[in-house]
Amino acid sequence: MEESLRRAVEELKRQEHLVFVSLKYTRTVDVLKNILERMINSYSFAFNALLLYAKEQKLITDYPENKALRCNMLKEIFPDEKNLHAYIDYYLKLRKIIRAEYKKREEYRRHVTMTVVVDGETIEVTMDSVREDYEKLRDFIKYIRDFIFGKQEEEY
Repeated sequence: MEESLRRAVEELKRQEHLVFVSLKYTRTVDVLKNILERMINSYSFAFNALLLYAKEQKLITDYPENKALRCNMLKEIFPDEKNLHAYIDYYLKLRKIIRAEYKKREEYRRHVTMTVVVDGETIEVTMDSVREDYEKLRDFIKYIRDFIFGKQEEEY
C-alpha cells in the first residue's frame, strides 16, 4: 500500500518536471502525451494503493488486473465517496484521450495543442490544461493519502 502510494508520488515528481521544465522549452505534442501517460500511471498506482487498503480492511478478498474493472470495484467498495468517483471518471477519460487519434496544432509555440475526439466530444490538451490536470492529480494523491492514513501534516 505504501509502496504503491510512493510510486504514485514518484510519477508525480516526474510530471512536475515535464510540466514546468520540459514542456516550457520543447512545446511539443509528444511531451503533452508523455505527461498524460504519467498522469495515468500515477492514478493507477494510487488506485492500487486504495485497493490494497480495502483488502487490508477486509472489504474485498482480491481485485482484478484489468484497470477498468478495478475502477468499477472501487466505485462499488466506496459508494459514498463522490469525490473518488469523480477522480475515477476523470482517469477513465484520460485513458480514452491517450488512446484516441490526435492532431497537432502550433507545435514549438506557446499554444501547442493536442486535439482528440472522445465519445463525440472534441478535447484540446494544452499547456494550461495540463498544468490544471497536474494540480488536480496532486490534490488526488493527497486525498488518497489522507483517506488511507488519516490527515497528515507533511507535504511532499
